[in-house]
Amino acid sequence: MLSNVAILLIGLTLLVKGSDLFVSSASAIAKKLGVSEFIIGLTLVAIGTSIPELASSVAASLSQSSGIVVGNIVGSNIANIALIIGCAAIISVVKTDSEMLKRDGYIMLFASTLFLLFAFDLQLSRAEAVVLVLFYVAYIFFLFEDKSKYETKSHFVEFIGYFVKFKYVESMNHRIREGINDFNSDDKKENKKERGDTSKDLFILAVSGIAVIFGAKYFVEEAIFFAQLFQVPDTFVGVTLVAVGTSLPELMVTISAARKGYGNIAIGNVIGSNITNIFLVLGISAFVFPLEITGLSIMFTIPFMIMISVILLWFINTHWEIRRIEGIALILLYVVFLILLFRSDVAL
Repeated sequence: MLSNVAILLIGLTLLVKGSDLFVSSASAIAKKLGVSEFIIGLTLVAIGTSIPELASSVAASLSQSSGIVVGNIVGSNIANIALIIGCAAIISVVKTDSEMLKRDGYIMLFASTLFLLFAFDLQLSRAEAVVLVLFYVAYIFFLFEDKSKYETKSHFVEFIGYFVKFKYVESMNHRIREGINDFNSDDKKENKKERGDTSKDLFILAVSGIAVIFGAKYFVEEAIFFAQLFQVPDTFVGVTLVAVGTSLPELMVTISAARKGYGNIAIGNVIGSNITNIFLVLGISAFVFPLEITGLSIMFTIPFMIMISVILLWFINTHWEIRRIEGIALILLYVVFLILLFRSDVAL
């Protein structure tokens, strides 16, 4: 028992310290490479903190445990918005901007809706999985497109056109040849020094990311142990504790970012993680082994995920910030979700 408590505390410590260093190094990289903090939140931070979902979902897919995969992804996305952004907003008012709504927010909502449409036949095939992964590839390269081209247009509509016309293939070839960032400095020594400093930050980012991932792993394992020890129902443990557990990196990184005033990273991390969970994690998991979708997912959990996404976008659009009262509302909605889920007494 004491060893389990010790491992639980060590896991939590790794999460807290690792996430703190993760945010700091990601912010430093953003400044040195000329990439906005929001883009870093949507890509590097989001992918890094989504690794627990990816690892657990792929493992569950290999075991043909579709319910764990779907429950983990949907539960994580709901927790990301309702619990994580809710906590961040209570700690500090989180500033947002129109770009979060016009491009990334709508893409997150589109991803959730597409998931529901694919789920109506009660399965997610490999062909649908490929579509999801291709959407993620297109999304990543679309982030680095020249924003001035879309100033008078809908970013989301442009993204759909970008995907349908396979423009991301051209962007991919260009980025591979030229690199994502151009360093046009006349002073080669200064350029070399800048690259060296960036390499150090990347090393810290990698180490802290590993700490976050392993911290989440051991924390979740011990949390499940204590849940079973105190005879918490399996349904509640599987759908909520595992989902929240794999979302712990997002929780710690987002709270840390909110405390430091990096609102764009806080919101960008959550939106980017939700997009990553559906397009990339769900896509890879379904490609490994086609997933079966339950009626509860179609009738309750996935629609709730879409609803909470709409509420988040509404909050963003009201005052271009997530205020404390809205953070409290999100947490209350998460409590309602848990109550309704617990009363259903049906595992995903």
